[in-house]
Amino acid sequence: MNTFQVKLTVPRYLPFCLSPPEDDVDLEALVNDMNSSLESLYSTCSGQQTESTPLLHNGQASSSHHGLRRSQPMHILAVRRLQEAEQQLRTSSLPAIPNPFPELCSPASSPVLSPGSLPPGEPSTGNYIVKIFSEDGLGKVVEIPADMTARDLCQLLVYKSHCVDDNSWALVEHHPLLGLERCLEDHELVVHVQASMNSDSRFLFRKNYAKYEFFRNPLTFFPEQMVAWCQETSRTIPPSHSCPEIQGHLYVKEVGRKSWKKVYMFLRRSGLYCSTKGTSKEPRHLQLLADLEDSNIFTVITGKKQHGAPTDYEFCIKPNKGRGEMKELRMLCAEDEQGRTCWMTAFRLFKYGIVLYQNYKIPQQRKTLLSHFSAPVRSVSENSLVAMDFSGRIGRVIDNPVEAQSAAMEEGHAWRKRSQRMNILGSHSPLHHSSLSSVIHIAQLWFHGRITREESHRIIHQQGQVDGLFLLRVSQSNPKAFVLTLCHHQKIKHFQILPCEEDGQVFFSLDDGSTKFTDLIQLVEFYQLNRGVLPCKLKHPCTVVAL
Repeated sequence: MNTFQVKLTVPRYLPFCLSPPEDDVDLEALVNDMNSSLESLYSTCSGQQTESTPLLHNGQASSSHHGLRRSQPMHILAVRRLQEAEQQLRTSSLPAIPNPFPELCSPASSPVLSPGSLPPGEPSTGNYIVKIFSEDGLGKVVEIPADMTARDLCQLLVYKSHCVDDNSWALVEHHPLLGLERCLEDHELVVHVQASMNSDSRFLFRKNYAKYEFFRNPLTFFPEQMVAWCQETSRTIPPSHSCPEIQGHLYVKEVGRKSWKKVYMFLRRSGLYCSTKGTSKEPRHLQLLADLEDSNIFTVITGKKQHGAPTDYEFCIKPNKGRGEMKELRMLCAEDEQGRTCWMTAFRLFKYGIVLYQNYKIPQQRKTLLSHFSAPVRSVSENSLVAMDFSGRIGRVIDNPVEAQSAAMEEGHAWRKRSQRMNILGSHSPLHHSSLSSVIHIAQLWFHGRITREESHRIIHQQGQVDGLFLLRVSQSNPKAFVLTLCHHQKIKHFQILPCEEDGQVFFSLDDGSTKFTDLIQLVEFYQLNRGVLPCKLKHPCTVVAL
């Protein structure tokens, strides 16, 4: 198609001659000819959509090419139509603008103007407003670029909240009305995920120790009876680069009904299938239930109560392009926690593949780079401390590390002697609530106060259910005792910590007095180094940080 440009001029007035023209001109015929040529010209220009010439502000086109037709006047209405079409094309290509006043936006206080203008997979620019909530229900509004990943946002929140960065923080997509939540993968773009969320959905900032635990202990995540080996006869473990399919029985909620049906499932790279005839793998007996590419897997946090699930180990597959309605969800339920974890982990591996392993290796690579430094990596507050000596008239900085370490040990022994002397002199009653040993643990991140057993189960489950995940809480049956809640082999166990008195001093013991500690901090530090009577060491404290 030949490209041509047309120069259009709009006369603002009709020139009048002061003297009569040399030749008589029929004005009515001239206007009719102009109108007819104008209509034919406008129809020709409007028919070429892809090669149309952009107009300038005065209604004229660029004249940089040769072969132009002679200028002719045209109607103001035609010029306005072309300018309106140009303005509509120009505004439709603009990116979404962050709303500086989300509380005034409608509907449902959307944090970003035109949330549907950012479909996943399309590049975009500019900054966007995202609101993140902590476990206590309080939120923080942050402004992020469109290309910020979930890992980068977690790093930003760790920095702003002064948390210890141990690469176990995660961003959670939470849907309270549907009772669903999932941890975003580190490489996912936060703005793209927010564009697909409903008005009632929100982001949560919490710990997730089990995000990459299956790379460290794969045998605990993939039981032998659920893995379909590549070689059924020899039953040898397949190569590490391959991903065998997962098989087993699952409860499936029938669409449009409240009943659940137990069927045999197969999870492959192409999707999740159910067998219509027993455990048959023949293609004619397999029915596709969900596509992995266009969906995400969620944990159901209100399984028995909201959906009438047969067990407590429910999960769900939700399409990405769905409207968030209950009928679009594929509700599934496993027999136990190990089965649910296996299905959900395999779903992530099939969906993202090598990208998950790259996300897992990035923190290790950073740790390797930091290991070249002589000083250990500690929190910001610890790195800002220096050793001081105040024994003289003025204080001095202790430069010698050996002298600083001996001074710290001497100060620790002196503190212990002062606390024992206070108990002996009777300044504080050993069993009194205000004694130092009974309140020193309150500021620790692993202490969660007076919470119920069910609440401790919920926190342990949310933060990963890995071996050694623990918290301490006040006992409900004995107000003077405490309870250690510990996760081992994806099972939650409780151990009571009882106070005992000896020579007028209060101690805490986990094994009926065989091993005694002056406070709970000593107890936790001991079992972090020694297993003792516990099934495993204390490794990961359940932490709740307020943003």
